Amino acid sequence: MTTTLIVPRAVLTMDGDDRLLRSGAILVEGRTITRVLDTGELSAQRPVVDVVVDATDLVALPGFVQTHVHLCQALFRGLAEDMGLLDWLQTRIFPLEAAHTASSMYTSARIGIAELIRGGTTTIMDMGSIHHEEEVVRAISESGIRAFVGKAMMDLNTMHPPLREATDEAVRSTLHQAEQWHGSAGGRIRYAVAPRFVLSCTDTLLRDAHAMTADFPGMLFHTHASENRHELDAVRARCGMDNVAYFDHLGILQSNTCLAHCIWLNDDEIAAMRERKARVLHCPSSNMKLGSGIADIPRYMSEGILVSLGADGAPCNNRYDMFREMHLAALIQKPGYGPTAMPARTVLKMATAGGAAALGIEQETGSIVAGKRADIVLLDLRKPWSAPVPDTLDSLAAMIVHSCSPDNVHSVMIDGQWVYRQHEHATIEVDRAVYDSGTELKSLLQRTSIP
Repeated sequence: MTTTLIVPRAVLTMDGDDRLLRSGAILVEGRTITRVLDTGELSAQRPVVDVVVDATDLVALPGFVQTHVHLCQALFRGLAEDMGLLDWLQTRIFPLEAAHTASSMYTSARIGIAELIRGGTTTIMDMGSIHHEEEVVRAISESGIRAFVGKAMMDLNTMHPPLREATDEAVRSTLHQAEQWHGSAGGRIRYAVAPRFVLSCTDTLLRDAHAMTADFPGMLFHTHASENRHELDAVRARCGMDNVAYFDHLGILQSNTCLAHCIWLNDDEIAAMRERKARVLHCPSSNMKLGSGIADIPRYMSEGILVSLGADGAPCNNRYDMFREMHLAALIQKPGYGPTAMPARTVLKMATAGGAAALGIEQETGSIVAGKRADIVLLDLRKPWSAPVPDTLDSLAAMIVHSCSPDNVHSVMIDGQWVYRQHEHATIEVDRAVYDSGTELKSLLQRTSIP
């Protein structure tokens, strides 16, 4: 077992006390953080280790946790512009996803993961498409990223009928995948059942999908909810009630229910989210680009609802960049709530420890604490846009949230393995992935009627 001592300029722990350790160090043994030393402890007894990483010009923080992404859509960047959600799905996204082959799906996942890791994201929850989920899992396994995965389940897709499957087949194949992959890669990969959204799923599918989670410890129920006004109108027309109220009616609004977006919730739904301890997956860039609206995150948080962040998909964002999500998550609330709303420390917590809590893995990752997995990001703030380097916790958090970008990410460790070191990928051949993306997209478009 390799022991590594990382000695940065500062350690932003994001633990319960949000400690900032100046000139401290992180001791990693194998996959695990075994000690977080302050300056005095480091000076008094420097541990004997196999490797010392001199990071004295860098700031260490926990890896970002993105709780809602679509790796299957990374190949579609720029192909679905200036559209509302339902048209965007019907005329672009569903036809594009339906045209995926195993090869194009693998390439899409690989370029998406490369971008995520380069931006300091160490854990994701991904919603796949109906087919070729094994290729997404292959790319995740090879890259070293920590992930919850799940094929999209759709048995009622009137927008694009080729992208749907029979209810029993959706349930059967999901169960088979969960048995294969939940807890695989030494626990780094887990499964989350993923019915797409109400308009693409029957009641039976939604209920059966959630019931499946009871048989797998730590499994999550991952879906979209209340993203768009027109979507909400269609849900009311079909179900006779609003989106989250309908989930509650079906008995699937529970503590392992993770709902992406949640922009248009009424008072009763907010109360139900709080009482059932369901989680909100906030995607500010996507919500603005699709013109969907702004989720009332300050209210949700004041009600005690757990909120985390995700970039959603490349065709509605167009990046998997947590720095931009943090920046926008803070800014879009200030015109309505005032300048003190969504402080940088609050948003940074959402992106790290809060994300881990939303996925139920807060005892494993999300903060730099002894006993947790070594998911660590080293930032180089010595850039014109992020200098001078702050010395206080609040100023450092503000610098990370409002000034930094993926260009500040120097190195990324996941599960004790360097997956990105000194601005270079260690587990992904990026040049090959980029080249393959162009080839695969050209072939994919030839399989569709999209210009």
